[in-house]
Amino acid sequence: MEQINHALQDVITMQDLEEGCTLLVDKPLDWTSFDVCQKIRYTAKYKIGADKLKVGHAGTLDPRATGLLIVCLGKHTKRLSAFQNYNKEYTGTIYLGATTPSYDTETRVDQVYPTDHINPDLVEQVRQSFLGAVDQVPPAYSAIKKDGVRAYQAARKGEKMDLKSRLITILDFEIMGIQLPQVNFRVSCSKGTYIRSLAFDFGKALQSGAYLKTLCRTRVGPFKLENAWNLENLLSVIDNL
Repeated sequence: MEQINHALQDVITMQDLEEGCTLLVDKPLDWTSFDVCQKIRYTAKYKIGADKLKVGHAGTLDPRATGLLIVCLGKHTKRLSAFQNYNKEYTGTIYLGATTPSYDTETRVDQVYPTDHINPDLVEQVRQSFLGAVDQVPPAYSAIKKDGVRAYQAARKGEKMDLKSRLITILDFEIMGIQLPQVNFRVSCSKGTYIRSLAFDFGKALQSGAYLKTLCRTRVGPFKLENAWNLENLLSVIDNL
């Protein structure tokens, strides 16, 4: 871990860019994970005068999510698969009483549901039912491919794609606060977990509806958001090397 830890410090050198490094980045709201990699690639490539530079990320964050994104440059991209296998932790807000096609705020509310019957005891009962191994169906608006077509591409055309469920693990699911119709939470989960689907399924289990209002990834394995670069600051540091 020595090499990795060095590259995760708040200092980055020209040598890091040339030989490869691993960076923790706080992804801004409404940026795609690909956008972040492209911006870092362009800035770093120009700085070291390279025609090409491999840049990749470990674990996609949706545009409406913020938080920890592990970005690898150069030879460190070989480590991406190992990082992707780590468990992850998130905090966020679930909005009860409505659903959206994307299960988050990327699309508009398409249906509303009653919430008068929901109380803290019911929320706690449902929370417990999601702990452990869970069969989860990915959102229609996801990057999963079927027959060469991304699910979100089909969804945006109004086409329905039959997505198979997958077994994921919810290691911890803590309710941080209830101010109906909003529920604040913290969740720790295995790779492949869609928090948007968790929010949707949570609403359904409450005999209502729900979508993910906010989401922030706070940890990936041993790496924490508090040690991540602000993207603008990172780009400025690279540009001024």
